[in-house]
Amino acid sequence: MPDPQTIHDLETPSVLIDLDVMERNIATMQARCDALGLQFRPHIKTHKLPEIAHMQLDAGAVGIACQKVSEAEVFADAGITDIQLPYNIVGEKKTARLAQLAKRARVTVTVDSKATVDGLAKAMQQAGATLNVMVEIVSMERRTGSTTPEDVLELAQHIIAQNNLNFVGVMIYPSIAAVRPRLQAVLKLLADNDIPVQMVSGGGLGSILEADQLPELTELRIGTYVFNDWGSVDKGWANLEDCAMRVRVTVVSANEKDRVILDSGSKTLSSDNRNGLYGYIEEYPQARIHRLNEEHAYTDFSACEGMPQVGDILHIIPAHTCVVTNLHNQIYGVRGETIEKIWPVAARGLVW
Repeated sequence: MPDPQTIHDLETPSVLIDLDVMERNIATMQARCDALGLQFRPHIKTHKLPEIAHMQLDAGAVGIACQKVSEAEVFADAGITDIQLPYNIVGEKKTARLAQLAKRARVTVTVDSKATVDGLAKAMQQAGATLNVMVEIVSMERRTGSTTPEDVLELAQHIIAQNNLNFVGVMIYPSIAAVRPRLQAVLKLLADNDIPVQMVSGGGLGSILEADQLPELTELRIGTYVFNDWGSVDKGWANLEDCAMRVRVTVVSANEKDRVILDSGSKTLSSDNRNGLYGYIEEYPQARIHRLNEEHAYTDFSACEGMPQVGDILHIIPAHTCVVTNLHNQIYGVRGETIEKIWPVAARGLVW
């Protein structure tokens, strides 16, 4: 079959990326970081596409961030040579692959335990590779990260003691203004012990709004900005006109105003939601996508003046764009109704 030429040639559900909006988002975020004197490192988990990563690098990014080794391998294969994995890489198979990756790219990872450090050191020594390592500081989110400044110091000293590992700095996520006292305490303790810090890496879309209040940062890692989503809009981090991703869907059932079904369930929009809503319908802003089965989106149009009919096409800004990308084999870059790009999602499903 010939490739689709316009959005009207597509089956639903399909994921559309407004190229004008995406390109503007790339330029705007780079300009913000440049103005703040911060290096920018886009996180590719949002798009998982080497072509978009190269667009971000061409705009001025210093490198990329990935979350998993398998993702990073795809982007190294595409010629990207500065890759950060802000994640604890654990397990001999993963660290062996990481070591091979570190032979062909500048790779930086994060750690929050001696066990992780030891596993990395063993793999690098066996492969004859060198790896840059940052210590993660626990944030208000209490996900991963070393708990106290003393823990960070101990880990930094442990990294320095290993052959084939370079201690290069610290990382925190999200890097909001409230974490500054914690970050300052860590940096002071490292300085007091004559341990140089090359990188202080922050991240999270909302962090750009407070980055001027964290002058200790040297770089930012942000992914969602490239497309944005309903969650970003609802949090006040973006506007609707900043959202590049739309999911094009069809109404498949419309028997009651509060019980309209779209062909875009959790296998299309993901199970992530924002305040109980799974997305924003452009044609019906007051509609509520409030429940998902695998292939059904339950939508309430009670607050709308009208309601769609079976066969109508709607466009959804999803609650969480990053997960949507990973659910689809390909996404479409469009200008207006014209399809300019058909992108296979190169790193789809690469979660190890």
